[in-house]
Amino acid sequence: MRNPRDFAKPLAVGAPDPLLEIPVKPSRMIHFFDASNEKMVAKVPEMARQADILLGNLEDAVPADRKEAAREGLVKVGREADLGGTPLWTRVNSLDSPWVLDDLITLVGEIGDRLEVIMVPKVEGPWDIHYVDRLLAQLEAKAGLERPILVHAILETAQGVANVEEIAAASPRMQGMSFGPADLAASRRMKTTRVGGGHPGYRVIEDPSPEGPDAPRQSYQQDLWHYSIGRMVDACAANGILPFYGPFGDIADTVGCEAQFRAAFLMGCVGAWSLHPRQIEVAKRVFSPEPEEVRWAMKVIEAIPDGRGVHMIDGKMQDDATWKQCKVMVNLAEMLAEKDPELKEAYGL
Repeated sequence: MRNPRDFAKPLAVGAPDPLLEIPVKPSRMIHFFDASNEKMVAKVPEMARQADILLGNLEDAVPADRKEAAREGLVKVGREADLGGTPLWTRVNSLDSPWVLDDLITLVGEIGDRLEVIMVPKVEGPWDIHYVDRLLAQLEAKAGLERPILVHAILETAQGVANVEEIAAASPRMQGMSFGPADLAASRRMKTTRVGGGHPGYRVIEDPSPEGPDAPRQSYQQDLWHYSIGRMVDACAANGILPFYGPFGDIADTVGCEAQFRAAFLMGCVGAWSLHPRQIEVAKRVFSPEPEEVRWAMKVIEAIPDGRGVHMIDGKMQDDATWKQCKVMVNLAEMLAEKDPELKEAYGL
């Protein structure tokens, strides 16, 4: 086990010092684009005005014969595109693929100063993060970078879920995690072909009626992903990094997408992936606190400035625990208000 003091030291001579606290900024959606698609690349500046985070995808959904074109397209975006203040991320190919080494060498060497986060797919244990950690330090030193590139792990295998706490604590580079339901379903041999969301067969049912077992009974669909998302959120919160929900594959089902995003938001996720512009709007709506809740939280903080004692406000008991909840809500609202003038007005900030 590494000495905790070593976390403050770079893993290569000449590499930048690690960050000891992960920056928190608007992260309601990570918007994916295919950097091998020239028409999509041309729209990147427009996407940057809409999204909190832009991610050039090199892995799944990019066919093998387009991998190099995607890498080259992302380098072009990093060098030429006007992204304003929107962070640029990438998802590299999996660590067992023949493309990932070239992904890392090329991107860090060519646009390492523009890349904020590298998303690593199918992370199964801390050993995967340790490999990327050391390699990035060597490449940063070679490129003369002054800022370390952070790492974001995708939780999409059964072994990854089993090791989620160790993954979250593996490196000071760890920025956060995303939940990958499709690959996780395959890894677990789950009987669903959906990318995120629920399943009509995963239900609870009320006890039989006195009228007999054939009488109508209430039944409710349950959340297939509740346990795993809860573990991911706890692991991230315990290590000061950020949890995200991943993809919702049914682009047309904005209602189902909103329900899945909202469940993740309520459980502690800061954002989700968006695969289409309409999902950007869903994520903005879901991962921005409701103005009414923000106003209530501000009322509680105003009434209890130091968070001490027990108070009754509008008939509801408030103490240090509820005060902390309100601080989370108001801090998020203030951060989003700086980026979004409409939210600033709605929150009264």
